[in-house]
Amino acid sequence: AFAVGKIVEAVTMSEDQAAAGPGPSSITYRQYKDENDLAIVMSLVDKELSEPYSIFTYRYFLQHWPQLCFLVYDGDTPFGCVVCKQDIHRDQAMRGYVAMLVVDKTYRGKGVGKELVRRAIQAMISGGCEEVVLEAEVGNTGALRLYQALGFIRDKRLHRYYLNGQDAYRLKLLLPLTPEMEAAQAARLREQTADMDLGLTGASNLVQVAS
Repeated sequence: AFAVGKIVEAVTMSEDQAAAGPGPSSITYRQYKDENDLAIVMSLVDKELSEPYSIFTYRYFLQHWPQLCFLVYDGDTPFGCVVCKQDIHRDQAMRGYVAMLVVDKTYRGKGVGKELVRRAIQAMISGGCEEVVLEAEVGNTGALRLYQALGFIRDKRLHRYYLNGQDAYRLKLLLPLTPEMEAAQAARLREQTADMDLGLTGASNLVQVAS
């Protein structure tokens, strides 16, 4: 499934379903490196979607936030990836977004999707994110269970979100604040309070002049 103007996860089976394939000992994870990895990510994601994204969509994410993309390999063979971004939401909180999540059918049921997202979330925390959001199809019970196990909650239902007419849930994960994030948040609050006090002082002076 996919949405107009949005990127969505492409995991369509439950993570706890049994699947044929080699055991976890042969599986390794790594962060996106450079443009040489672009073709790998495109191949993995395009294989799961009925209409592929343009190369510009991939480059938007991978050139701006390469640290938020992770790939998973069985030996030398890539079979899954997660692609994310982060930016300031409504001039307030730093928000992470899980844009693409793909695991080859052969390897599902081994917790790979969960581990890819977990690594991405850790990178978002390091980047100062206070929350993470994503969309998942209402009927995609496997993906919903995966994200619920990671702590995501349903924020809202998006009606007819996908081109196939299906609804989506927007899921949200609130992240614990690090000491650095708490200090930055307190500094922003002090600045806002100072600006408010300055505005009240100015208004008071205007009243005195007028009187």
